[in-house]
Amino acid sequence: MKALAVGGIADHCHILLSLPPTMTVAKAIQLVKSGSSKWMHDETASRRFAWQEGYGAFSIGTSQVPATIRYILNQPRHHKKMRFDDEWKTILKRHTDFMDE
Repeated sequence: MKALAVGGIADHCHILLSLPPTMTVAKAIQLVKSGSSKWMHDETASRRFAWQEGYGAFSIGTSQVPATIRYILNQPRHHKKMRFDDEWKTILKRHTDFMDE
């Protein structure tokens, strides 16, 4: 897998990954969480770091990659305008509305 963009703020992060066709999303998340947890514990003084149990995953088309990268890299500025929980509800609604069509 290849990380195309990584960004976030203190309470969450966004990662845009390009996965090989043979890798499941669950396996990719497992690798990201385990590798980053090991790094945090090995390289920082933070012993309080932990990932939450769940995650959200969405697929995008190739044409959406540049806009998604900009969105991910601008998280601090973005969240000055919208809190994460409000954003999450909006994202879920957008995707469930799409699925109902």
